[in-house]
Amino acid sequence: MSAVQSRQADKIRELGEALIAIGFLRLDQQAGVLGLPRSTTWSIIRARHKTSGLSASVINQMLARPQLPKPVRLKILEYVHEKRAGHYGHKPLQVRRFIAALERGACERSDGIRS
Repeated sequence: MSAVQSRQADKIRELGEALIAIGFLRLDQQAGVLGLPRSTTWSIIRARHKTSGLSASVINQMLARPQLPKPVRLKILEYVHEKRAGHYGHKPLQVRRFIAALERGACERSDGIRS
C-alpha cells in the first residue's frame, strides 16, 4: 500500500474510532448510527478499501442522518475536505466527479428536490 493510500485508510479508520470513542461498540449500533448496511459499516471500520476510498453516495447516506453524532460528522467532513483537495492521490477527473456527486446529495438533503 502506498503512503497516499495508507493516509486515506488511516482517515477512514478514524471514523470508526470516533464511533467507538462515543460508545458505539457493536457493529449493529455503528451501522444504525451511520445509516448503512452492516457490510458497508464493517468495511469502514476495518478501513479496507480499494484506492477509491469512500464513495460520495456512502458519504451522502451518512451525512443525511440527522442523529449522526457531531464527532463522527466532523471526521466525515475532514475526509471529504482532504479527498476534495486531492490528498489521496485521485486524478482530477475522479475528484470532480466525487464533488459533483456530493453536491447532488447535499441538494437532495437540503430541500428534498433533485437539481
